[in-house]
Amino acid sequence: MSNFEKWDKEFRAQNLYAINNNENALLYLKVRAVCRGKQIKQFIDKNGIVLNSTKISDQFAELFSIMEKTPNGMEMLDTYLRDRNNEWYHAMGVDEEKLKSGLRQINNYEWGGDQENSLDQYLVRRYIKVISDLDELRSKADAIATNAWNFVQTSWYNNWTSYLIESIFKKHRRVLSAVGEIKSVDFFIDNKPVDLKVTYFPGAYLQSKLKGVLGNSELTWLKHKAKTFGILPDKNLSDSEQYYFLREEIENHGHQEVIAELTKFRKQIVDDARKDPESLMKWLYENQSPRLFGAENRLFVVLIDSTDMDQSWKMKRAFSLIEKEVKAYLETFTDTSLKKIDFSFKKQDYTSLADVIFVVK
Repeated sequence: MSNFEKWDKEFRAQNLYAINNNENALLYLKVRAVCRGKQIKQFIDKNGIVLNSTKISDQFAELFSIMEKTPNGMEMLDTYLRDRNNEWYHAMGVDEEKLKSGLRQINNYEWGGDQENSLDQYLVRRYIKVISDLDELRSKADAIATNAWNFVQTSWYNNWTSYLIESIFKKHRRVLSAVGEIKSVDFFIDNKPVDLKVTYFPGAYLQSKLKGVLGNSELTWLKHKAKTFGILPDKNLSDSEQYYFLREEIENHGHQEVIAELTKFRKQIVDDARKDPESLMKWLYENQSPRLFGAENRLFVVLIDSTDMDQSWKMKRAFSLIEKEVKAYLETFTDTSLKKIDFSFKKQDYTSLADVIFVVK
């Protein structure tokens, strides 16, 4: 088995841990980064390389073989990647200041339907397959339009805030962009391949930890507290609406100490995760979407508004605060910054390297 076949097999099997700390495997990833139609032609033309293959997949293997035998092959790849850093969005002519201004104008963060599904699946499930009367369907036109707009607006917000945050990394001197958009690698930090994940402190993780502290789910705990004050739940409300109703009613009855106690518990869980983030990283790997599963090295940027965690989505546009934390992290990055994480997904075991940058308001 050739080196190319070996690393290609590991990459496709999601065993990226085997690729870490191996110079030849790193070469494979960087060649992969230039193996798109436009990039590979630019690279071989610039470096006077002639390929006999015509299919991109065959050119990938052929170019890797050539780079393996070229003493300064890694340097050639690094120079190309550095020169083409972030070229996809530069080619689109993105006006970053205008983009930031637009992102600041978003006042609500609502998914049109279900965040885990595409909009068309939601519309099929909610309207198309359950409503047989055309007049009834027409009566839902405004609701459908609102759902579609919310989906587009929130997706737009997520896409472009992610781009700007990723750009903060890619502009740093220690970061080399994987311009060919390798699946599982956004960039290299000191030759460490990394996939960037920007997220919020996960509510499900918080709730699981709170249950261990409170002895019940947070909502059940609140219901018990409310009952002692003669406050009854409103059965017409959803669980999330019920949660805020009970909080407000408990405070309105003059029992702010109960909410202060709950806030203290929540803060302690966040503080524990910041001090020892490995449990959180494992949880994030094990609870990712099956459709988007990956076992690559990951750098999580976790955004937290400690004053109101439900407003943490606004943190994604707190670029000056994010940039400060990112630069501090990159300046102190070492060979041991990424921690070994063992996790399971669908009864299969994986090992990855990961770390977390917490950005807290």
